[in-house]
Amino acid sequence: MTDTKTILVVEDEKGIRNFIHNALTTNGYKTILAENGRNARAAFLSQCPDLVLLDLGLPDMDGIELLKEFRQWMQTPILIVSARDKEAEKVMALDLGADDYITKPFGISELMARVRAALRHKSLLTDNSGVESVIRIKDLTIDIAKHTVTKDGEEIHFTQNEFKCLVLLGRHAGKVLTYDFIMKNIWGPYSPSDNQILRVNMANIRRKLKENPAEPKYILTELGIGYRMLIE
Repeated sequence: MTDTKTILVVEDEKGIRNFIHNALTTNGYKTILAENGRNARAAFLSQCPDLVLLDLGLPDMDGIELLKEFRQWMQTPILIVSARDKEAEKVMALDLGADDYITKPFGISELMARVRAALRHKSLLTDNSGVESVIRIKDLTIDIAKHTVTKDGEEIHFTQNEFKCLVLLGRHAGKVLTYDFIMKNIWGPYSPSDNQILRVNMANIRRKLKENPAEPKYILTELGIGYRMLIE
């Protein structure tokens, strides 16, 4: 790995911290280890990591508060690694700016896949400066200026809201977007209180992409939370 990425691991349990450290270094990443929020804050500000793996159950503060602080400073990808598995807590963390959420216990393969996706998302934002006019995901090309979507060079027609959903997911490829985040971005502050209209639009998008929800190639449903555009 020529451009070694640095990952800040914020975890108070020594065994888990060492497990993550070993997994990351074996896969070519550099790590910074922090066992509490105070040390994590200092490391974040002084060393500017490429990615943060953040446990929520820290001894000196709640990881959610640290997440809020980090998001005030910069848009570094943040992957929550926590034993808290309630959907409401996952949604809250994602709505506050976390890029992804992995529940303990987890395997190395899953962790590495989430890390690669988060770093890939950062790369997309850096390359396009957030003002891209064309988004390319696998064999999909979303041309925002021309308002067209092509798959393997063949154009597919989408309605206005379906197209907006694709653009939003494409711009945040690799990141979990909550139902509420998508609804507010597509339908505005007065969007319906339930997710039915979003589910209908997503079902139509998948049908037009000839996507099998059981084996998704483009869009993954995070049950009870939202959707993610797949980039691997």
